[in-house]
Amino acid sequence: MEIKFENGKWIVPKNPTIVYVEGDGIGPEITRAAMRVIDKAVERSYKSSKIEWVEALAGEKAERAKGDRFPKESQELIQKYRVVLKGPLETPIGKGWRSINVAIRLMLDAYANIRPVKYMEGLESPLKNPEKVDLIIFRENTDDLYRGIEYSVDSKEAASLREFLRRQLGVDVEDDTGIGVKLMSKYKTQRIARMAIKYAIDNNRRKVTVMHKGNVMKYTEGAFREWSYEVALKEFREYVVTEEEQAQGKPGRIVFNDRIADNMFQQIIIRPEEYDVILAPNVNGDYISDAAGALIGNIGLLGGANVGDTGGMFEAVHGTAPKYAGKNVANPTGIIRGGEMMLRFMGWREAADLIDAAIRKAMKEKKVTQDIARFMGVKPLSTEEFADFLIQSMES
Repeated sequence: MEIKFENGKWIVPKNPTIVYVEGDGIGPEITRAAMRVIDKAVERSYKSSKIEWVEALAGEKAERAKGDRFPKESQELIQKYRVVLKGPLETPIGKGWRSINVAIRLMLDAYANIRPVKYMEGLESPLKNPEKVDLIIFRENTDDLYRGIEYSVDSKEAASLREFLRRQLGVDVEDDTGIGVKLMSKYKTQRIARMAIKYAIDNNRRKVTVMHKGNVMKYTEGAFREWSYEVALKEFREYVVTEEEQAQGKPGRIVFNDRIADNMFQQIIIRPEEYDVILAPNVNGDYISDAAGALIGNIGLLGGANVGDTGGMFEAVHGTAPKYAGKNVANPTGIIRGGEMMLRFMGWREAADLIDAAIRKAMKEKKVTQDIARFMGVKPLSTEEFADFLIQSMES
């Protein structure tokens, strides 16, 4: 049965249908491992519920079977069921689909890229106290410079824009200048601010921090800051207190504040315990996500979600790693974490908590795949053995 969406809420049946895409490179191995782990967590948590998986062919597998990297029937499946567990997909250079990942995000209007970053005991981190890192990053997914509106220095479009800037706006622009356009929409800003604040409330988080460069880009990133505060103070006043109000003794469940982008980078290194949910425009969100991932010592263990009001795509944040494909050595933790996030959005928190506990137990007991085992000095588990260990942990 299909998962339904009403006013931003997920209406999940007892046996929901979820689409999976195996992906390229190591994708098939880690995706199948993740599905086994997710199925066991659901079985242990809800005796009468079961996920009905349906495959959408994409990438190399679709190319071989259908002669098309993203066939129409796969697109129709995703548009129908709206929730996708996706293995990593390669984007070929110079031919074919520009990006299947981007195509799926657009189909689902998945405007929020969400990445949890939390330290796990056993990892080697560059921080003295990595256990203080527990962040959820909300990156706006559809706006900003990543809209891709830019023109090379020698293009007709750039020449026209340079002339327009000089004549109509009095801006002195050199002739050897390429031009990119930074767009920031109030509607798009406020819908992700709304989602981030709702997430903080529903998941008992304590603070939402807007990351921006509004001191320089006043009418784009500065506007992102102002529009986010507007949502917080008009729509969530019963929950939210600003940093200034808190300093004056006013109580509130969620502290809402902001930090300049360059300061934010040093803040998460020097005092990570002071930050919780970070809300950022597209470019800043891209930067801070990877920087935060480095704090825990291994970005490859992170899962991510691309979520909108009517669906979501859940995945690992790493790539296809083709040199390890078919060797049963790849670490499936990233896509398992993506599946854990999927369960949380479904409201199946007990199953998600089981997965989290099993992964943490594996790290603590050094039951890990080769990418981590070599740093721990232990014998590595294969991809399948690692999934087996998580399943056995949940059974016990």
